[in-house]
Amino acid sequence: MTRSEFDAFCASLPGTTHVIQWGGASVWKVGGKIFAIWGGDDANGHISFKASDLTGEMLRERPQYQPAPYLARAGWMQLISSTSVETGETEAYVAAAHQLVAAKLPRRVKLELGFA
Repeated sequence: MTRSEFDAFCASLPGTTHVIQWGGASVWKVGGKIFAIWGGDDANGHISFKASDLTGEMLRERPQYQPAPYLARAGWMQLISSTSVETGETEAYVAAAHQLVAAKLPRRVKLELGFA
């Protein structure tokens, strides 16, 4: 997956916003809360995303993933190389991260975004 593919996929998820911050990272949010980040170069970066406890536990067993720097204690994982797994797998984890973060938004924000 390339950065443009990552950005296009994240943009297709409902209620998302995009900012470039932290030295050029592509940061995706839902309801103002971050759910996924692309860092590194455009062709082969690293992707960080919010993960459930079970998903995080499972991914720690795989060499392509590691706890995300600075965000691990909040349940974030990082795909070390965006080309190390199939695009569909990456999309599934990013979509799950979106749902996980959206589910914890205040009711008012969910209503504004059309989730409730």
